[in-house]
Formats: sequence, structure tokens, C-alpha cells
Amino acid sequence: MARERLGEDEIAQRLAGLHGAWRGSAEALARSIEFADFLTAVDFVNRLAPRCEELDHHPDLALRWRWVDVSLSTHSAGGVTALDFQLAQIVDELAAELPLAQ
Repeated sequence: MARERLGEDEIAQRLAGLHGAWRGSAEALARSIEFADFLTAVDFVNRLAPRCEELDHHPDLALRWRWVDVSLSTHSAGGVTALDFQLAQIVDELAAELPLAQ
């Protein structure tokens, strides 16, 4: 089931399969993305929001100038689930479509 909490070993294995610079533990997955500029960072958040709604899974996001910090955790499960990895892949795909900092 997508909302069952994953163990440390499975989290480590799945982290290795992600393309972005993710770090994680049993509590949460996290990634910071530096975009080319502020407007691109805002565009990323605007593109991500509807995808989160589709999954009914909402990350913690922090927007700082051209940086977006993403933290994923399934609060109802008390930690990381397969759903968080599904959303991490979406984050990676959307970030790859936009210009990043040089």
C-alpha cells in the first residue's frame, strides 16, 4: 500500500534510484533545488501544486529567492511511504524542465 511507512533499508534503496540530490530518513525526504532565478522558482511551485492535488499528497515547500526546499513525508503514516517517492519523481521531472542555476 502506498501509505505504509517504509523501512530504512528500502528508503536507502529507493533514494539511490532518484535523479535529484535527495537525502532522507524514515521521517522525511528532502531536496533543495536552485533555479536560474526567482520567477523560475515560483514557476516550479506553480507547476508542482496541481500534481500534488492530483495525488492528494502535499509537500512542505520553502521558497527562498531562487531556491525551493522540498520536504516529503506522509504525515498520516508518521514517515516516508511509497507515495513520497512517487512525488519525489514528479519533483525531479518538473525541475528538469526548468532552467537551473549555473
